[in-house]
Amino acid sequence: MRVAALLLLLGGVAGALSGCGRSSPHAAELEVERTDLTVVSRYLHAAQIPIQREVAASRAVWPLIVDGIPASIPQSTPLLLGAASARSTQIPAPPFTPEMSRLTGPASGIAGLLDDFSRLTERGWTMLQATVAEIEHGSPATARFASANAALYIHSVYDGHFDLGLVGKSLLAAYRQLGGSAAFGDALTQAEVDALARAYSPGAVDLKPHAGRNLET
Repeated sequence: MRVAALLLLLGGVAGALSGCGRSSPHAAELEVERTDLTVVSRYLHAAQIPIQREVAASRAVWPLIVDGIPASIPQSTPLLLGAASARSTQIPAPPFTPEMSRLTGPASGIAGLLDDFSRLTERGWTMLQATVAEIEHGSPATARFASANAALYIHSVYDGHFDLGLVGKSLLAAYRQLGGSAAFGDALTQAEVDALARAYSPGAVDLKPHAGRNLET
């Protein structure tokens, strides 16, 4: 009986040690993922005002283009397009973009959404400016071609803001997944995450109405 009990005890100790060995790398991975999420969150905070300005400029011109670029363009359209385009270039580049593949855990997905937003909106506004210029000053053939392709750029801008609106929900889910306030402590508080989730929610950044109501897809 004593031998059997000793074997059971040794087996339990070995199992416990084995469990500790397995959990240590996992704990290290979690710490890296939390650090990466904190880095992304710091960027979201730093970029919040420039992004809000881009959203405001986008919403100002959106009703004039959502159904396509008309043959007769209102005088305000080029000016408003220029403002939206300029605002899109004034958003600070994320410090993690060149090394996005090195981000771990859910931070990587959020970085991808931000990258999509940046690329889609900046290119979309640039191309819409060029489209309006062709319609106003180009030959009839180039004007027709530009007008026919405007839907691609309108959808690009819409999709960029749609992706941005997923950031807040993704951040909340990631924060909970990685342990919440108990795990992050002062490095990233629940209040900070809640504020960022509101700032990057669909209601705060999306464009209405939906692009494509009367656009050919």
